[in-house]
Amino acid sequence: MSVEALRGLHGQVVDAVGRSLAAGEIRAGQVLRLEDVQERYGVSRTVAREAVRVLESKRVVTSRPRVGVTVRPMSAWNLYDPQVIRWRLASPGREAQLRELAELRAAVEPAAAALAAARQDPRVRDELAAHARAMDTAARAGDHRAYVTADAAFHRVLLTASGNGMFAQLAEVTEVLLEARRELLLLPERLETTAIGRHHEIAEAVAAGRPDEAAQAAADIVGRARAEVEQILEDSRVRVTEVPR
Repeated sequence: MSVEALRGLHGQVVDAVGRSLAAGEIRAGQVLRLEDVQERYGVSRTVAREAVRVLESKRVVTSRPRVGVTVRPMSAWNLYDPQVIRWRLASPGREAQLRELAELRAAVEPAAAALAAARQDPRVRDELAAHARAMDTAARAGDHRAYVTADAAFHRVLLTASGNGMFAQLAEVTEVLLEARRELLLLPERLETTAIGRHHEIAEAVAAGRPDEAAQAAADIVGRARAEVEQILEDSRVRVTEVPR
């Protein structure tokens, strides 16, 4: 079997196991043997071993000789890993993950915007403005995919422009969240332009070197996004619990 095929197989096993772990189908402290993984997913020992290695790198399991593969508690996982985030978003714990991500953005993005404004790089302003215009175009066309792509690009530039390498590495986490909102139908059906105006405000504040204004606009954006998700989730719960008489 080719190396490419093996990678594809172990990747599928990693994803399947990860989803089961996030869903609580395989619980913390439970011990798996390689034989169990082989049998459950119909793969070779080589593929099972490589899948376990990847899961170990994400800190979701630990492997010890003569003990087996032990599932770690979720608190020990690499919760910033984009694949781990996707597993949690696909699990019954989706709402908790969405809230954690929203709280993370609320803590980081205003600070990143302020730092970017303090640096006053004109190229950053141009990039931010271009992505905001792309968001506007997508919103007017009702194109959710293009809107999310432009939104993710905007926040990647903003986090990177902060000059804080740790903030910059959160761009992928933000992108996963934005993509998940689209895939899970957690975007408003009609994309409003109010939030886009806030994105333009950030671009202007960054260009003018106004950290406080940049931070406030960023705080408004993440706060509004969080409120939208909460409202859509609440509406969904109401629809589920409504029982015709």
